Amino acid sequence: MASLGSSRILATLFLAISLLHLTSAARTLSETSSNQLLKFQYHKGPLLNGKISINLIWYGNFKPSQRAIISDLITSLSSSSTSTSRTPKSPSVSTWWKSTEKYYSSTNKKLGISLGTQILDENYSLGKSLTTNQIVKLASKGPHSNAINVVLTAADVAVEGFCSSRCGTHGSSNGARVNGKRYKFAYIWVGNSETQCPGQCAWPFHQPIYGPQSPPLVAPNNDVGLDGMVINVASLLVGTATNPFGSGYFQGPKEAPLEAASACAGVYGKGAYPGSAGNLLVDPTTGASFNANGINGRKYLLPALMDPKTQACSTLV
Repeated sequence: MASLGSSRILATLFLAISLLHLTSAARTLSETSSNQLLKFQYHKGPLLNGKISINLIWYGNFKPSQRAIISDLITSLSSSSTSTSRTPKSPSVSTWWKSTEKYYSSTNKKLGISLGTQILDENYSLGKSLTTNQIVKLASKGPHSNAINVVLTAADVAVEGFCSSRCGTHGSSNGARVNGKRYKFAYIWVGNSETQCPGQCAWPFHQPIYGPQSPPLVAPNNDVGLDGMVINVASLLVGTATNPFGSGYFQGPKEAPLEAASACAGVYGKGAYPGSAGNLLVDPTTGASFNANGINGRKYLLPALMDPKTQACSTLV
């Protein structure tokens, strides 16, 4: 299971390893191990492929306008044009997602995604304090074959590890038998951090709780919580596609991997540095910062992705 929020801990670990005073023989072994940890690489396991539906499970109170922000994002991933909107301007969300094809270049596999079903649980069927096992239970409400089931929890829902160690996570679980076959489905969980920890999980749209302090950016959809969720959902979708079962593309230890997006934590545009998201596009009307255009005139801020060939973070702008 991969979580967003562990990258800073790993960065500290790698630095500590490099500063250890060892004997020359031990130092050689340490450097070899450290280099393997620091390299972003393919671990020979399966990647998601074929036609996959992304199903959204909304847990708690979300306004229809908030749900539309995420559903439009998912549709934008694979849409250059739709019957309900003109072709998104460049740079587009679909261009960002298309960069994941680099991960499939050495295989004969392809991944096609689309928005699937949406399930509403507005009555908090499992309460307002959830464990990881309950997140998996909610995810299992979606289809189990050829699916990524995304659980989205409302701002008043506490989730095990939320804010203290993670903003979201992805994993996999064995589903029910369908026509005699048991499918292993992928799932994602992301929480709305607007009231619980926006400084951790909705940066750069909120003042960070640590590190260099800079003014927060204006959220492109005018919703700090949901625009923060967009970043985390996008990051975990790429992680799910390229490291679905813990043996795909990642950097560092398998137990706490840095994946395609989390390996580039905090980078959204060229020139990014700690405390700055980089050089972004700015909407002249609203002053909102973004780097990708979606359907229905949507604007989004999406994370940089590690290029598996160049071993560098690649940005849209």
